[in-house]
Amino acid sequence: MGGMIPLGDASRRSARWPAVTVLLIAANAYVFFLELTNGEQFVYGHSVIPARIAAGHGWGTILTAMFMHASWSHIIGNMIFFWAFGPAMEEAMGRFRFLAFYLVGGVVAMTAQVMAAPMSRVPNLGASGAIAAVMGAFLVTYPRDRIRTLLFLFFFFRIAFVPAALLIGFWFLTQLFSAGAVAGTVQSGRVAYLAHIGGFLFGVLTGRLWRRSTP
Repeated sequence: MGGMIPLGDASRRSARWPAVTVLLIAANAYVFFLELTNGEQFVYGHSVIPARIAAGHGWGTILTAMFMHASWSHIIGNMIFFWAFGPAMEEAMGRFRFLAFYLVGGVVAMTAQVMAAPMSRVPNLGASGAIAAVMGAFLVTYPRDRIRTLLFLFFFFRIAFVPAALLIGFWFLTQLFSAGAVAGTVQSGRVAYLAHIGGFLFGVLTGRLWRRSTP
């Protein structure tokens, strides 16, 4: 088994502490703690259930669900990716614009998943869609940046500097092909790939519009 784990942008450093990125990571961690302590009732009550949304109920869960995660590996993986790309985009957009972009991207991603399977009763949750939006914005903003990346294949590990366009492009292709593979079984409880794709496309198409006029 192999893969790539982005560790951070090696081509630039933020001029100031990425307060919003850190705040969002802390918020995700806090909500995950609430999940662990409150159990399934809390998870179902705050996750997106497409059939409920289609019936006109639970609209607030489109926002709350993007701070929830299904497992330790889910939240750790998401936060690693967010930390790799979030600080640079926070610097480029400014703190308040970045926060708004993250939230809107997450809403767009969740909405895309609901539209893909409006009758599904499988809970959808996770920050993946919002983080995909951040990655899409990063791709169109800093495509030539080198991303410090952990490459692994079975027991072989290596740190390499991978161009952002290559790393993010490869990630998007895996989401695209995976979405096609599960399109007919979206109610089976698999990963919400269409949310990833929706968030990513939102970031690609609008990322530059959110940037500050002056760096």
